[in-house]
Amino acid sequence: MKLSARNQFKGTITSIKTGAVNCIVTLDIGGGNIVTSTISINAVEELGLKVGMEAYAVIKATSVMIGVDEA
Repeated sequence: MKLSARNQFKGTITSIKTGAVNCIVTLDIGGGNIVTSTISINAVEELGLKVGMEAYAVIKATSVMIGVDEA
């Protein structure tokens, strides 16, 4: 798989929570780091995603915001 996105993290799917339209897929990328993604049920089915299988979190963003609590 070749992609232009530079932020690609390989991990293991630890859970898939199915809602009415979308699923929340949780990926353990190691080092105590977890990534979650909300994708369509159709996408989960097309990709054949299952708990325990390896997958990639691919992050493509043009901006990242940082916030702090108000003092």
